[in-house]
Amino acid sequence: MVQDPKQKARRLARALISDMLVYHPEKRQQGIRDGTLPQLFRDEIDKSWQEYVEQVGQEMAQSTPYWTEALNEILAGGKTLFS
Repeated sequence: MVQDPKQKARRLARALISDMLVYHPEKRQQGIRDGTLPQLFRDEIDKSWQEYVEQVGQEMAQSTPYWTEALNEILAGGKTLFS
């Protein structure tokens, strides 16, 4: 079965961001509480972004909103903290 590259990219973004929550739930709560979520997760986001780009390609990563959507929906709990 051929997988749609955009669906793959969207799922991968969501999986990578979800992993951050699994490994750092207290850090997320602190970041949301203190308003420092982007700063607290800077290293994790950078590392996961690199993995994302490696798997979906630079063009797909930069031309679709999947990464930012996943950050806002999953990590930021529906708030628009990332753009």
